[in-house]
Amino acid sequence: MLEACSLECVRGHRRLFRNLSFSISPGDCLELRGPNGSGKTSLLRMLCGLLPPASGAILWHGDPISATREAYLSSLTYIGHRCAVKDELTTLENLRLSSALSGWGLSRGEARDVLGRLCLAEQENLLARHLSEGQQRRLALARLVACPSALWLLDEVVTSLDEAAASAITTLIDEHVSRGGMAVVATHQDLKLAARMSQRIELAA
Repeated sequence: MLEACSLECVRGHRRLFRNLSFSISPGDCLELRGPNGSGKTSLLRMLCGLLPPASGAILWHGDPISATREAYLSSLTYIGHRCAVKDELTTLENLRLSSALSGWGLSRGEARDVLGRLCLAEQENLLARHLSEGQQRRLALARLVACPSALWLLDEVVTSLDEAAASAITTLIDEHVSRGGMAVVATHQDLKLAARMSQRIELAA
């Protein structure tokens, strides 16, 4: 279980939110909605330990994430709004490298299977610099298939994706949650997730 307890976020001289509390259990998905600057990305960075809250606590199975940092980080996959792919590596090499860094080694065959699911099989030997923005986004999201983490923290995952690709990512999230996974998804768009799986928090401007 992931719990946020009375979180406060201050950036510069501006308070983005305070007294923010929620919890998600296996089988839950939480959508974060709100305009640019409302604190969606800051909250995700707090949840993955990259940004300390001004006040409040984040608990993983009842313990502060700072006290169980290694175990906690090994249980999550964070996909930011930037694709974070390496231009000088091929699509296949990027996926295998990012998976290895997350602790999940992939054979070439396994990596090809993952790329096929994200409709990137024909680009496996293409340098990432030659991929379109949407293809780079799909490559970043391929980590969700490759690394079976319990908790997904996702920032604007359908940005730059066409309707078919966005639908495929929504299906991935639904499947992950239906298997007992957890997801926190920051988005401007209605992802049309399965209603029984989805909670929503609206952050004010």
